[in-house]
Order: sequence, then C-alpha cells, then structure tokens
Amino acid sequence: MRIAVTGSIATDHLMSYPGRFAEQLVADRLQQVSLSFLVDELQVRRGGIAANITFGLGQLGVTSALVGAVGRDFDDYRSWLERHGVDTASVHVSDTKHTARFLCTTDTDQNQIASFYAGAMAEAREIELKPVADRLGGLDMVVISANDPDAMLRHTQECRDRGYRFLADPGQQLARMEGSDIRKLVEGAEYLFTNEYEHGLLLKSTGWTHAEVLERVGMWVTSLGPKGVQAESRTEPTLEVAPPKEKQKGDPTGVGDALRAGFLAGLTHELGIERSLQLGCTLATVSLETDGPQEYEVERDSFLARIDETYGEAAAAEVASTIR
Repeated sequence: MRIAVTGSIATDHLMSYPGRFAEQLVADRLQQVSLSFLVDELQVRRGGIAANITFGLGQLGVTSALVGAVGRDFDDYRSWLERHGVDTASVHVSDTKHTARFLCTTDTDQNQIASFYAGAMAEAREIELKPVADRLGGLDMVVISANDPDAMLRHTQECRDRGYRFLADPGQQLARMEGSDIRKLVEGAEYLFTNEYEHGLLLKSTGWTHAEVLERVGMWVTSLGPKGVQAESRTEPTLEVAPPKEKQKGDPTGVGDALRAGFLAGLTHELGIERSLQLGCTLATVSLETDGPQEYEVERDSFLARIDETYGEAAAAEVASTIR
C-alpha cells in the first residue's frame, strides 16, 4: 500500500528551570517584563504529527512518504527518519524559513513559558500531491493531519479531485478553523480520526449531527484515552478496542500518532479493521511508555507477546506474519 502522510514536521526544545517563575515576577512591573532564566537541562525531541506517524509506520516495517515543509536545518532530522524507514523525498525545503519549532521552559511548579514558531510549515500549502503519486506509481491512501490550514484544504480537495482515498485527521486545527472549512476537510474521507474532545468539537463546529458525519465518511475512529478506541460507520456495528496495559507511563506526546501508524500498518497488510485497531493500540501503548514521540522501538517478540496477552493467540499470529 502506497501511503503519503501530510502534516507538520517540527522539533521540540524542552528546557527545565530549577526555580519558580513567580519569584522573578514583580507585581507592579508586569508591563515591563524582561527576564532571562538559566536552565539546567535541554532536550531536543523530533516531532510533528506527520513525522511521528511515518516513524511509527517505519517501526512496523512499512515505508511511507512524508509530505510537509521544512527548513534547511532539516538534514539531521531527515537522516534520522530515513534510517527508520521513512521516505523523505517529497519533503519541501524552504529557502528562507527554519523548520517549525516549539520552545518551552518548565519551572519546578510545572509552570511553562513557551513559544511556537511555524516557520516553513506555512509553505506546505505550495505542495501538490500528484508529483508524489507519480513518483510512487500511485497513492493508495493519503493521511491529512494537522498542518498549515490552507495546505490541509488543498490536499483534501486534491484527493477528491484525483480520486485518492484519504484519512482525515484534523487534530488541534479543529479549534482554529471555521466550520465551513472543517466540513471540507471531512467530506469524503475514507477514515476520520479524532479524540473524544475533538469528536464533540467537530460536531459543534460543523453543525452536523453524529449521523450526518457518518453519512460523509467511511468510518469514524475516536480515541478514548486509556479506554482505547471506538470505530463507527453507518453500515457496521460499533467496534470498541481496549489497549494493552502499559508497563509504565512516560510522556503522552505522540501516542495518538502511534495509534494511527499502527492502524495504517494493519490496513497495509490487509489485517481488517479490528485487527488494525488492535495493532494501533499496541503501538500507542509502546509509545506511551517512553518519553518523546520518536524514542520508542518495536522489539518483535515482546510486541507480539503483548498482542497475544491482550487480544489472543490468533491476533498475534496474524500480526506476526506482517512484522519483520
């Protein structure tokens, strides 16, 4: 299955301040703030929704094409992704802007001061999908995840115009975009992915009823946090899949991206919807146990053992035939 994953590509720069921001703020001088904090720790984590999904697919032995916009500072990140099974040949490189970046400092009270630089992500709207399809010999699925809003709209419309099947994953952009634009992102999707909060926000923003959404998409998958996922369609009974029990809890960032990656890997190997969701839930649990959305590793035997324990021997046997 030839998969193109469109969306954000970014790095997170996470710093720790061994004090309290509140102690540095003067109540009657807040209109003239000029502060500098000496931090103890800096973690640079690779991220961005599209990059996280393609990384997860690579962990399961599925190569997908990453489609997004970056700056000339992307070389090291590109090398990392390619070493983990990601096709980066369709990534657009800006001549003038840096790769999107999130910078955040956290104090001992867990207060945060943060900035997000969109940078090259705005140029994703310049990307056309047809050259990607021509290079790959066609596209069987296009993932449209959170990105520059104009890019999301362009990619969705191109999918409809050219007949590419697509998975709509609007994510945090649901809170920013107008209802009319959200309707354009959803209409005609083979699969729609949201979390519980986004599920309700999508209904509120579009003005559609739950049934009206199901009339416009093939399947609506809603992640339910520790309860797993729920898959609904207008033609099949609602399907619920619980995740394996995590061994420990790390940073939850990117867990939803791992869920989508596992699901897509299952579809690639024609495992069926339920088995694909089980694969996605298992990969999401592995991601949850580590700090950082691209710091986990799939160890084949232990991964299959978790599927066996949670979903049964038949499920593990099916998945085993797909994982190198």
